Amino acid sequence: MTELDLDVHHSESDLTEQLRADVRAGLGAGQKWLSPKWFYDARGSELFEKITALPEYYPTRSEREVLAARGGEIAESTGARTLVELGSGSSEKTRLLLDALTSHGTLKEFVPLDVSETALAEAAEAITADYPSLDVRGVVGDFTRHLDLLPGDRPRLVVFLGGTIGNFLPADRATFLCSVREVLDEGEWFLLGTDLVKDRETLEKAYDDAAGVTAEFNRNMLHVINNGLGANFDPAAFEHVSYWDEENEWIEMRLRARESLTVDIPGADLRVKFAEGEYVRTEISAKFRREGIAAELAEAGFAVEKWWTDSASRFGVSLARSVRG
Repeated sequence: MTELDLDVHHSESDLTEQLRADVRAGLGAGQKWLSPKWFYDARGSELFEKITALPEYYPTRSEREVLAARGGEIAESTGARTLVELGSGSSEKTRLLLDALTSHGTLKEFVPLDVSETALAEAAEAITADYPSLDVRGVVGDFTRHLDLLPGDRPRLVVFLGGTIGNFLPADRATFLCSVREVLDEGEWFLLGTDLVKDRETLEKAYDDAAGVTAEFNRNMLHVINNGLGANFDPAAFEHVSYWDEENEWIEMRLRARESLTVDIPGADLRVKFAEGEYVRTEISAKFRREGIAAELAEAGFAVEKWWTDSASRFGVSLARSVRG
């Protein structure tokens, strides 16, 4: 196998500094919060893979169904020479697109972007082995900061899957979509996966499974802070809570203190007090309606050319083309 081609724009020291800044900002706020990006060390990634296989967690299966059914249309519509995946992880679902685009005959390069150099290298090695005709060029970076550094021959297809767009607050989501549009030439493509609004019971079960895997995943953020900043969080002292916020149309995940306690975080020069019952918001996961996501994409400079859902209409995938500003 040839040596992997990795562009590294985000080092371990950068990650530690960003964790420190987020922890200081979030745990120093009146209403405490932490960014969902800190779920994902190696253990967190393993837990999330388990979540995707749970009977309650439909989004991964639903999105995979759409990509399997519509990959050929995506290839035909875009004629992409470069496939760029933001937050690539294992790139497992992306293989459906790689299959369709290589069969179509246009694809020459795959560019996965992820913050974890280790995870990215493993995924890129596997893709290189299974798709020897492709040039695979990994980018170690943050998709909120390094989009302007993305390589690739035109036309490019940028994909953002898994419903991850829902983790952004609305203003941040608008900023992110505009940043994607800014790096694309007119006529290039953006494929976006969005979880859809549905009944409360289905949504809440997806984020609070009977086996407790999501609860452990949520608490894993505290392990990440302990390991990264020398904190003394006791994850068992926090209860996993999730609920459907009907007004904002998002699932909110929290960690709630079971008792009054104090946590020292030397790496952030911080001592944090929690009252019994006080919570930290760890994630929002916004759910969308077709007309809403089309409007948000239009505001950012995209025109939705194709819209698909799975057979149960639980998950939506938009194929959008960048248009003249």
